[in-house]
Amino acid sequence: MSAVEAAARPRRNIELALLILALIVGNGANAMTSINEGTALGNDFWLQTAILSGASLAVHIALRFRAKYADPIILPLVVALNGLGLAMIHRLDSGDSDYGNAQARWTVIGMALAIAVILFLKDHRTLGRFTYISLILSAVLLVLPLVPGITAGDINGAQVWIRLGPATFQPGEVAKITIGIFFAGYLSTNRDLILLAGRRLGKLQLPRFRDLGPMVVAWLASIGILIFQHDLGMSILFFGIFISMIYVATSRASWAILGVLLMFGGAMAASVIFPHIRLRIDGWLNAFEPDVFGRQFGGSYQIVQGLFGMANGGIIGTGMGQGRPDLVPFAHSDMIVAAFGEELGLVGLFAIVMLYALLVTRGMRAAIGARDAFGKLLACGLSAGIGLQCFVVIGGVTRLIPLTGLTTPFLAAGGSSLLANWIIVALVLVISNAARRPVDTTPLAPGEAPGPTDGTSIDRPAPVPAASTRRGPTTETTRTQAVKQQ
Repeated sequence: MSAVEAAARPRRNIELALLILALIVGNGANAMTSINEGTALGNDFWLQTAILSGASLAVHIALRFRAKYADPIILPLVVALNGLGLAMIHRLDSGDSDYGNAQARWTVIGMALAIAVILFLKDHRTLGRFTYISLILSAVLLVLPLVPGITAGDINGAQVWIRLGPATFQPGEVAKITIGIFFAGYLSTNRDLILLAGRRLGKLQLPRFRDLGPMVVAWLASIGILIFQHDLGMSILFFGIFISMIYVATSRASWAILGVLLMFGGAMAASVIFPHIRLRIDGWLNAFEPDVFGRQFGGSYQIVQGLFGMANGGIIGTGMGQGRPDLVPFAHSDMIVAAFGEELGLVGLFAIVMLYALLVTRGMRAAIGARDAFGKLLACGLSAGIGLQCFVVIGGVTRLIPLTGLTTPFLAAGGSSLLANWIIVALVLVISNAARRPVDTTPLAPGEAPGPTDGTSIDRPAPVPAASTRRGPTTETTRTQAVKQQ
């Protein structure tokens, strides 16, 4: 083993140890729920435990053989969150619902998709070739819920679902991945034009009109989702991902400020023009007013019940399986954070928030370490999307901002969100593998070809030309040239 290879060890054994700990957390929470509810670790518990454990180990094995330098912390964090969510969803199952087993099935499918991405996506930079195809695909995915014949109609006040046989699917969850690929490809290619072209207005750098294209597309897409699909959460998420990516690409606060102004301007205009947005904001601001509390649409019953539940949990919670989160509407999906706040208390809820913070941090670390602009932007955008989604959901449940209808990643019930988020995790792992993979800067022998650059070996720079009869550069100069070529 060379010194370079030893300096960047795969650390898969560390991942395995943390993965076992994560499985103990998730399956342990499920066991506590079953015991406290008096089901005595029934068949559903053993089925869900086997599914979560087996699928998690399968992802670990795929990383061990295909992306051995990937971040060892990301997978255990996600498995812990997924396991906790599965335990709470199983706990909230009533006699006529089977959300727990359904979530377990979606977990298997999501992890299988993650394994497929890890095995078959040899180089994340190949996604950059599909920049504009990703834009077209994003537009198609966002329009599908409005197409007669496949739309699932208005569900819980939003038209964001399509019907696939007996199941429903939310294509917007997949669109947040494709739109991230488009923004990463466009910004990595046109960064210099965006930075250098245009005019200055005081200290504000104004881009050229034709360079405003992606921002206009993002703004129109977010406003279109808000107007036609009544989905405030996805609208905020899409535009937030773009703002974070363009700030990272340009390091210009003016772009981020312009994007935030556009987002808030569009939201304010929508709140005046469209009644459903106005009612939702009214339910947020006047949640404890009797007429607002009892209103059928746009009321505050859900918010207030969630707040009362978290207040009942206090600091340390009532314990898994010993609270009454079932009194909160949609406690298994939109309001699952309130359910955890009641049964795990402020301490448990803070621990969950820290798991998300660590996940976003590791994703950003992969972005920082990436050796190409596309990888940096894609990892940053996807990680920022998870962080922003958590902020919007937790902020809505705690009445910091209006409820948006987004679900908490990996915790809440929902197959569409779970599949998309596992794909995001796989992409970030692939990027982190490329970022952490060692680069051997030792010059090659004359005529020696560089080795493969996949996850199974060390990257090598381009071969150094053979020395001629003339006096050539020193060894140190040759090494410097090799580093520059790399």
